[in-house]
Order: sequence, then structure tokens, then C-alpha cells
Amino acid sequence: MTSLLSLVFQLLAALAGTIAFALLFSVPRKYYLLCGIIGVIGWAIYLILEKPAGSTFAIVAATVVVVFCSRLAAVIKKCPAVVFMISGLIPLIPGGGIYWTTYYLVFGEQELAMSTGYGALKAAVGIVLGIVFIGLVPQHFFQKLGNALAPSKRKQKRRY
Repeated sequence: MTSLLSLVFQLLAALAGTIAFALLFSVPRKYYLLCGIIGVIGWAIYLILEKPAGSTFAIVAATVVVVFCSRLAAVIKKCPAVVFMISGLIPLIPGGGIYWTTYYLVFGEQELAMSTGYGALKAAVGIVLGIVFIGLVPQHFFQKLGNALAPSKRKQKRRY
């Protein structure tokens, strides 16, 4: 029960954090919830894969899903993908690892700094690889998929 409660709190924190960064990055208000959902999906993928597959693979997989969802949402909502991508990736950013690396460096704990810094670097490279992997998928794939999921409401020609 405790782990389920912890999972719910983590997903709510991911939702709040993602929406907060969307607000910080001046994302239009109408996209806040969708940004938050994309961030929650990415964090859920990370949590599911972290223990069985390792944190680096979990970050790459979560990034792939976030970027895929962001590009698809961009086609459906007819706006740039970065609107969803930047805030959706926020829960995956290794901010804690970067903080602790700096902390250990300042206090002369080189071994701990190397350990946490290496983990943060692997996470950052994993995020880049996930972005590049989905960035290679052609845009017309997302347009076809977006049109299939949300058909456009075209104005019908009037016959006089």
C-alpha cells in the first residue's frame, strides 16, 4: 500500500512540476494539462523500467515516449513540438545528480562526485539519445497518425 501511495505522490509531483515549468516557459494556458499528462507518462515509464532495466535505459525509453507524444500532440494541436517536449522532459532531468556532484566537488569528496556525476552524465546522454531517436522519424508519419487520431474539421464547400 505504501508503494502505491508513493507512486501516486510521484506522479502528482511530476504533473505539478511539468505544469509549473510549462507556466515558467510561457506555454499557452490551453496546453498546460496536456503538457502535464505528457510529463506524467514519461515519469511513469521511467518508474516502471528503472528497477528491471536500469536507470539509463529507463531514461532513454521515457524520453522516447515523451518526445513521441510531444510530436504527436503538436500535430494534433497545430503548434510546435517544443511546447510539450521541454516541459514534458522536466521530470527526467537529472537535477539532483548535478546538485550532488557540485556539492561533493565543493566539499572535496571527489569519489562521490565522480560517482554521482557519472550517473547524471549518463542520464543527460540518455535524454539526448531519446530526442535524436524520435527526431529521426519523418514528420509525415506524425501527420498521418495525428490525422487518424483527430481528423481535421475541414469546411465543406458550399454548392450554390
